[in-house]
Amino acid sequence: MDTSLPKKEHLCGEIRINKLFAGGKAFIAYPVRVVYMVPTEEQVVAVRIMFSVPKKKFKRAVDRNRIKRLMREAYRLNKNILVEKCIEKNIRLQIAFHYVADQELEFDVIETKIIQALTRISEKLITP
Repeated sequence: MDTSLPKKEHLCGEIRINKLFAGGKAFIAYPVRVVYMVPTEEQVVAVRIMFSVPKKKFKRAVDRNRIKRLMREAYRLNKNILVEKCIEKNIRLQIAFHYVADQELEFDVIETKIIQALTRISEKLITP
């Protein structure tokens, strides 16, 4: 059970991110909007992720960074829900977690919703 979050698992690159938001499927597990897709190009790791917090709602960078840190930690602790199934079924995924609430919520609330999102993605993609 790997609980690290190395750089190679981060989704980067404007073109990839634009493709994800343009062609991905989305749902909301409030306070997080999740966009995911199976990429057309080959990638090294099973799941690549990104986290975003809107500057419009959180003006101060420290607030945005804290929320991203909380979301990353919640994902890191629970990523095996999805990653093991993706490796098992040889599926590649790209996922974006976008924070949509107006105020910062507690870690346990964010973690619960990240777990719900990961479970929902694994059910939609992996079970036929």
